[in-house]
Amino acid sequence: HTSIVKSPYDGSITDLEFLRFFPELRRFSADAMYSNLADIDGLRHLSQDLRSLTLGQTKRKLSLRPLARFSQLRELYLEGHTKDIAVVAGLTEMRRLTFRSITLPDLTLFAPLDKLEALDLKLGGTSNLAGIEAFQRLRYLELWMIRGFADLEPITACRSLEMLFLQALKNVTALPDLSSLPRLMRVHLETMKGLRDFSPLLTAPALEEVLLIDMGHLAPQDLAVLATHPNRKRASVGLGSDRKNAAVKQLLRLPKAPYDKEAFLGDLSA
Repeated sequence: HTSIVKSPYDGSITDLEFLRFFPELRRFSADAMYSNLADIDGLRHLSQDLRSLTLGQTKRKLSLRPLARFSQLRELYLEGHTKDIAVVAGLTEMRRLTFRSITLPDLTLFAPLDKLEALDLKLGGTSNLAGIEAFQRLRYLELWMIRGFADLEPITACRSLEMLFLQALKNVTALPDLSSLPRLMRVHLETMKGLRDFSPLLTAPALEEVLLIDMGHLAPQDLAVLATHPNRKRASVGLGSDRKNAAVKQLLRLPKAPYDKEAFLGDLSA
């Protein structure tokens, strides 16, 4: 499939009318270098069969209404765009949704996206996950540096979840009981300075891989509990020193877990 990714550094592109020359595109990305866009009306030149769309942050607040025609869209990445965001709820073929630097009251607006398999919330202040239970096919959830975020309990309603990625959520001080997540195989915790008790990971019946990255506040003995999970297969641990890392390796005696989350997800735009 044809795709186009442009990164003009001079800020000269102010609209997307050039897309009239690329009507058969199935993937389009307008990254942060499109910050001078006045609108995204030029998306009308693309086929309604568009499968993947990225819209980086812009100086103006742009309406997302032009997205409504892309009924077959599988992947959407939005940075900072909230005007007419309700349009996204109508894109019911969506498989992967990423919101960066976007603050929402909760996730209930997007309940119609019942085919969603991956949700990424990066930055912004969406601290309430109410409504996430509607995503009954959700396999992957990433929460990264969300302002004011503290409560992980809503994720326990996502019974299809296979991978959980949490990074730099300084107000999270406890993991929930994960026994309601029978498919959760992989947990990635990075710069989660408020966490010290990892015994809730033992409640995830299918857990095989654990990644603890940039967790220098921990001592090796804090992770001893992980050695008792019956399904443990791989682990990658970074505690900020070779001495502590070596001690954990000796304690767990497991091969490294792969870092690449995209390999885990596969291509959801197909």
